[in-house]
Amino acid sequence: MNRRYRRQKPVVEINITPFTDVILVLLVIFMIATPLLSQSGVRVKMPKPQAAKPVTAKPPVTITITKDSVVRLEKEPVTGEELQEKMLVIYTRDPSVAVILNIDKTVQFKDISYVLNIVNELGVKNINIATVSE
Repeated sequence: MNRRYRRQKPVVEINITPFTDVILVLLVIFMIATPLLSQSGVRVKMPKPQAAKPVTAKPPVTITITKDSVVRLEKEPVTGEELQEKMLVIYTRDPSVAVILNIDKTVQFKDISYVLNIVNELGVKNINIATVSE
């Protein structure tokens, strides 16, 4: 009885189950951590929305910015310098003047910011942005 001993070949398969487990754990960690990284670390106390309050008894000044970025003061087109001069006259007559901004929804923020800076530099405290209720 002569037995032949065969050498067994080693198994050369790679078991990818542990590799898949590690990849899935890393994926979950990144999915949880990514939104946390996008938030700024600066804490800001955000204002709470308030119900619309009626404007003062005095008629407010209306500034309109059209979709073509044309600024109008009481329906009259004005440049930035003219707006600043006319608002200065209005503000010196009545420092408690209320300003209502009518802004087309397609206007770029840089145009809105420009008008807000002009009004804010004068010291106007009562600035309102008009919206449409649903």
